Amino acid sequence: MTRLVVRSFAVSLDGYAAGPDQSLEHPLGVRGPELMEWFFPTRMWRSMQGADGGETGVDDEIAQQGFAEVGAWILGRNMFGPVRGPWPDDSWKGWWGDEPPYHVPVFVLTHHAREPLVMKGGTVFHFVTDGIDSAVKQAISAANGKDVRVGGGVATVRQLLSASRIDDMHLALRPVLLGGGEPLFQGLDMHALGYRCDKVIPGERATHMFLRRA
Repeated sequence: MTRLVVRSFAVSLDGYAAGPDQSLEHPLGVRGPELMEWFFPTRMWRSMQGADGGETGVDDEIAQQGFAEVGAWILGRNMFGPVRGPWPDDSWKGWWGDEPPYHVPVFVLTHHAREPLVMKGGTVFHFVTDGIDSAVKQAISAANGKDVRVGGGVATVRQLLSASRIDDMHLALRPVLLGGGEPLFQGLDMHALGYRCDKVIPGERATHMFLRRA
C-alpha cells in the first residue's frame, strides 16, 4: 500500500529545517548546509555524485533506506529551483544537472504551468498547478504501489503534516543551532495530529528520529 513519507529531512536543535535567505547562491539558506553535514560524507551521497568512496555506517545505511521502494516524489517549487513567479523560459531544469537523483516521476507544486520535463535516468518533472491534493493524488497513481516521498521544502511538509497526510517521517536531528530560518514544527501540535515517535537511532553525525502517524 502506498504511503506518503518524509525521509532524511534534517532539522537543527532549535527546530529549523532550512536556513534563512534561500537563493541561487544559498539553496539551503544561509548556514543551511550545516543541516546536511551528516549526509555529505556518506557513500550514498558520493554515489549520487558519480564518485567512489564515502563513509559507511549508520548514517549511510539510513540514507540508502530513504531511497528504497520510492515510486514518486512531491516537491515544492523552492526545492526545484530559485526561480519565482512565471517561468521566464524552460532553461531552469533543477539543481541536479542532466540526471537528477530521483529516477521516477516527480510532482512539483507551482502556481505557473509548465510542460513536463523529461530528464536522464527516468526522472520526469510534472508541474502541478491545482494544489497539493492534486499532487498527492497524481503521485500515488504514478507510484504503482510504492511509497511517495515528500522531498520538501519545509512549507510543503508542514502543509501535509497539518492535514495528517504524512504517514511516516524520518528526521535527521543535527547538533547545530541555526538561530533562524524555516521552522518545521511552529504552530503544529504533532501529538494532537496523531504522530508518535516510533524509534530513535544514534548515527555518526545525526540522531535519526522516526515518527509515525497512529
